[in-house]
Parts: sequence; structure tokens; C-alpha cells
Amino acid sequence: MRKVLWWLIGGARGGRNRLRIVYALDQKPMNTNQLSNALDLDYKTVQHHLELLTENNVLMTMGDDYGKTYFLTDQMEANMDVLDEIAEQADLGDVDV
Repeated sequence: MRKVLWWLIGGARGGRNRLRIVYALDQKPMNTNQLSNALDLDYKTVQHHLELLTENNVLMTMGDDYGKTYFLTDQMEANMDVLDEIAEQADLGDVDV
């Protein structure tokens, strides 16, 4: 998981937004529209990041279509300390949710 998180968060241009999404979903599950509003990001941007995070086992979904809700995977929940460490090392520790 450490390598995946470095690739997704620490070494990627969209890492800050992906980090904000993970932190937001750690607080409560949301759908794409809710995340877009909560983080003040474009819907399509959020959708793109959610797809990457889901494909890499950081997030999982329940529901269908517009109401599809995103949750952290058990593996991601178990590695939140690793995420915090990567965020700090990549100088992303001051993100707002």
C-alpha cells in the first residue's frame, strides 16, 4: 500500500486533491456530487480521482450510478498512518478538507 500511496499521492500532480478526497471520506462516506461540493472541486475532476483511487484499492463503492457512495477500503483504513507520513514527506500535510 505504501508504494501505491506514494504513486497516487506523493508523486502525482493530482496528489493534493486525492489526499483531500481520502481525508474527506475518512470523515464520512459520500457520493461524487457531495465530494465535489464539499471540496469545491469540479465534478469531472472528482470523478477522475475517484476512479483512480478505486482502481488502486484505496476506495470501494456501494450503490449505483449517481447515488454511488464511496468508502475507504479496510486496507486503506489500516494504513492511514502511512498516508499521513507520505503527505508530510511530500509536503502535503496542510491540506484542507
